[in-house]
Formats: sequence, C-alpha cells, structure tokens
Amino acid sequence: MALTDRLKRGFVGRPIGSDRLGETLLPKRIALPVFASDALSSVSYATEEILLVLSLGGLAFYHISPWLAGAVAILMLTVVASYRQNVHAYPSGGGDYEVVSVNLGPRAGLLVASSLLVDYVLTVAVSVSAGVANLTSAITGLAAHKVLLAVVIVVLLTIMNLRGVRESGTAFAIPTYGFVLGIFVMIVTGLVQAAVGHPPRAESAGYQVVAERDYAGFALVFLVLRAFASGCTALTGVEAISNGVPAFRKPKSRNAATTLLMLGLIAVTMFGGVTALALISDVHVAEHTGDLIGASGEQRTVIAQVAAAVFGDGSPGFGYIAVVTALILMLAANTAFNGFPVLGSILARDGYLPRQLYTRGDRLAYSNGIVLLAGFAILLIVVFDAQVTALIQLYILGVFISFTLSQTGMVRHWARILRSDDPAASDPAARRRIRRSQAINFFGACLTGTVLILVLVTKFTHGAWIVCLAIPIIFLGMRGIRAHYDRVAVELTPEPGPPTLPSRIHAVVLVSKIHAPTLRALAYAKASRPHSLVAVTVAVDQAEADRLRKAWTERGITVDLVVLASPYREVTRPVLDYVARIRRESPRDVVAVYVPEYVVGHWWEHLLHNQSALRLKARLLFQPSVMVTSVPWQLASSRLAEQRFERTGAGAVRQGRATLPGPLERKR
Repeated sequence: MALTDRLKRGFVGRPIGSDRLGETLLPKRIALPVFASDALSSVSYATEEILLVLSLGGLAFYHISPWLAGAVAILMLTVVASYRQNVHAYPSGGGDYEVVSVNLGPRAGLLVASSLLVDYVLTVAVSVSAGVANLTSAITGLAAHKVLLAVVIVVLLTIMNLRGVRESGTAFAIPTYGFVLGIFVMIVTGLVQAAVGHPPRAESAGYQVVAERDYAGFALVFLVLRAFASGCTALTGVEAISNGVPAFRKPKSRNAATTLLMLGLIAVTMFGGVTALALISDVHVAEHTGDLIGASGEQRTVIAQVAAAVFGDGSPGFGYIAVVTALILMLAANTAFNGFPVLGSILARDGYLPRQLYTRGDRLAYSNGIVLLAGFAILLIVVFDAQVTALIQLYILGVFISFTLSQTGMVRHWARILRSDDPAASDPAARRRIRRSQAINFFGACLTGTVLILVLVTKFTHGAWIVCLAIPIIFLGMRGIRAHYDRVAVELTPEPGPPTLPSRIHAVVLVSKIHAPTLRALAYAKASRPHSLVAVTVAVDQAEADRLRKAWTERGITVDLVVLASPYREVTRPVLDYVARIRRESPRDVVAVYVPEYVVGHWWEHLLHNQSALRLKARLLFQPSVMVTSVPWQLASSRLAEQRFERTGAGAVRQGRATLPGPLERKR
C-alpha cells in the first residue's frame, strides 16, 4: 500500500460501502451534540458580547442587559418554533435553501445559500477562536500561540469529520453533554449562594469601566440596539438541524423537530442563567483592557469569571468549566462541518458549485466540502489573528438573512397549500393547524427581519461590510458556475440522428527508438485499421535520428517513418505543427495520435523520466478532431505495485503515472 494510502487510512479509517449509509444515521441523543453544539456553545460568549457593547456607556448601562437577554431568548424560541415547521414541510435536507428556492425563486434561494456558506465559515473561525480564548484564560502561557492552536484544532476537527458523521458525533457527545451539565450545576450553585445571602463575587467586581463617551437620545438607542444585535449571536446554529434532517433516524422530521425543541429549551435556560450570574457577581468587562480601571493583565472571559466566582478561582469546578467551555466552543465548529458540506453537495447537484462537492468520500462524508470549509476557516483565523472581538463583527448577518427569507418562504408555502386542492388542507382542523403554522412563521419573519436590519445598521462599520461584500461575490460566482454548466450542457447535446462518421482516420504513432512499447503501439494502431498510418519522431539530435532511421529500415518495419526537424531542440511544437498540417489538408478527417507509454510503480521513478509527454498530450487535447490514445507498457515495478495492492485489499489497482518512453524521452 502506498504511503499516502497508509496515512489516509490511519487518519480517516477504512472505506465504508454505500450500502451501509443507513448505519450512519443519528439517534436524537447523538444528533443533539452534532447539530446543536454551535447554538449551545454561544451561551459562553453571547452574554459577554452584550456586556462589552454596554460597557461603552459605562457601568450604569449594565441594568439594561436583563431586558436584552430576555429579548434574545424570545427571539430564539420564536426561531426554534418557526424551524420546527420547516423540518416537517421540507425534510429533504435542503433547509433554508430549498424553502426559499421553492417559494421565493432560485435567485432568493441562491442568496440564502451564499449567506449560509459565509456564516458556516465564520462559525468555525469564531467558535475555535473563542475556544482558544477560554483556554488561554485558564492557561495564560498559551496566549502567545493562539493562532497556531486554533489552526491545529481546525485540522483535528477536519480529520474527525472526515471519519464520518456518526463517528465524529459519538466523539463530540461527551464534551457537549459535559458542558451542559457543568453550566447547569454552576447556575444552580450560584443561585443557591445568592439565595442564602452569599452571592458570588467576580474578580472584576471592583473595577470601574471608563465610558467611551456620554450616550443620550439617538446615540443611546443605537448603543442598546447594537448590544442586542451582538447578543443575537446566541441564535447561530439553530438552522443547522433543518439542513441535517436526512442524517436523523426515522421518523426523520419528528426526531429533528424534537431535537430542535430540546436545543431551544436548553440554550435559553443556560443563556438566561449565565446572564443572571454575571449580573449577580458584578462581572465587569470592556472592549479594551485599558478601559478597566483596576485591572491588571488580560481580562478573563465572562464565563471564566462567573465560574471562578461560583466555585473559586483555581478550584476543580473552575477548571472543569474552563475545560468543557473550551471544548464545546471548539466542537461548535462541528455544526458547520455538518452543514456546509451538505449544503455544498445540494448546490453542486443543482449546478451552482463544482460537482466534486456532490459526492461522498470513503467514509460516506462529503470530504471535499469538509476540506474546503477547513481551508477558508483557517484563512480567516490567520488573517484576523484569532481575535474573537474582530471576527464576531462579521458574524450572524448571514444567518439572519437566511432566517428572514426562510420564514417568508414558509408563509408563502402555507398560503399555497391553503389555496390548493390538497386534501390535507380541506379538513377544518387541518386548516387551523396550517394557519397556526403560518402565523408562527409570519411572526418569525417579522422579528428576524427587524433584527437583520438592526444587525446590518449597527455592525456595518465594525466589519459587517466584509460580509456584505463577500455574499454578493459568492452569489455571482455560483451563478457563473451554473451558467458555465448550462453552456457545456448545450454544447454536449447531440444533434438529431445517428452520429456523423469522419471521412478518414489518419493514425500517427509517436516514437523515439525501436523497443517493445513502440512495437506494441504500432501493432495497436494497425489493428484499428486507419486509412493512413505513419510513425513520427522528432530530430532533437540529428545523429540519433539517423540511427533510428537506419534501425527502422534494417528491421523491415513497413510503416513510414516521418522525421520532424527541431532546430531549437523542442519536442512539442513540431508534433503540434505536423498534426495541424494534416488537419488543414483534410479538415473533415480525424487524426488519431498513439502515445506509447510505460507505467512505473514507485513515486520516485517519475523523477527519473522526462515529463514532456504530459505537456504534449495536454496540448493535443485542445486540438479539434484530434484523438489521443495512450498505449501502456507495464514495467516490473508497476506489476509489483499491483501485487502489493492486491495483498493489502486496496481494491482497484491504482497504477503509477504512465511515462512516455517514445519521442519525448531521450537517452541520458
């Protein structure tokens, strides 16, 4: 087995047959950590984002945070209720893209897809960067290496997801449930301490926050709206379940809807509890450490300060919260690793992305989409230096575009059913259920649309303009890909009637010396019964060309040998000119070029042979009415490689790259 195959099998695992696809379907207990880790992990930074924005006006504005947290909780429950309608109406896994495309048109669907693709990449970058930030809050010595740590984590997540959805989900379930348990224990413990008269006190409780400036009137409203928009990061990942319905066990829609409800209740409870503890323990944070009077060194995250206040700094409870929070934030990227490849596959199926993204890999995961997502996320992490505050400004705009358009599409979906002759809508009770669903989606569309405007207005100058630029670029790029595929489909459409036969076939065999591969190529060319057959060599070295002509005559080969002059010692151009001359003289004929090649079995053997054959074949492929045929000759090393593959059960033989010994490889 080749070294690359051994490495691949070691990291990814053995291939899984397509007939075992059903074994990868997820029960609810595994689907929750797979698809909901993003939404659950946002509990660790959503409260912090609200407080960071409010701190611009000073500590007096902290009293607004409970109202903002309540508004975010209502918004989340509304979105969860709306998406429960989606998974029942569109269980195929297209999610927002399918809902919007069907009900609002393909352009709107493509806009949603562009938004989600951007948001999935940001989910990985933000989640991993936030996880590293929490890790360095507990282990400050790692702060100098946060970019490297983030990149390594993305690579590890990529490998885990390449192993398959079920295997990665099982691995991620323990940290996710450990995080939920830890946060609930912390909330209960902190609230009990406050109830008995010993409220927890954060390390930053004595710090004063320097207000950026005085806020009043419109500026105050804008600050509050910006804080609310930042808190809406808690909603990221809610849409992932609607995109992953096919990954659930049957009944798929019901299991997906149940998982959505569990997600909403758990996330809202944890978010509210963490916000309450942050206020009870007087956590003070600011966008810049210099704005905290009394602080020394880097400020810890809100979740770390709350854990230290409740359990004690350096205690096992604090360490547990720090570890599981870092893990869940890192694993939150897994939501994107499940959503992005599936959406990419659907878009590739519809012709909007390269078709390589459509197929599953060895482990029945969409490997190409997983690798593509990891590459973009690593690029963002490096460019933004793994700074959560910088990356978070780009976040959630895309997801609220999909929220709003999806719920609008669902309103039209229910209206169409009510107007149709569908028997399911004729029963009065059924019509009441449909109208209730329509009302839920309408309310969700209005609410998320309002938030979308707020996010766009309040975050545009803080970095959201990058997303506003990226989404149209991706949108136009996908339309361009679709236009290309459509043009190719038109060009490949056969004309009516039987295929047109060429008038004649001119066979050209490329040679440099008389050996077994050359004789096999000549024999194969003769067996194809062309109208004319010639052998062609390029006289890079005139003395060598003369020796070849003499040996040709002495052997008595009946095929004419054409020697092409090459005063500049170039091989490709003389052959191309010769073929072009035949085509000019007989434009209705076909030129068949036979390339004798031998096959090697080791990678290092490719370095010892001339690669001009590949360049020549590539250039010939651009010539109309020219057919290129490789005539392979297997060397002993390739046969040994074949035996190794058969012994290791590698399946189909992966032969080494064929290298031309003909006119394109000269004596050394």
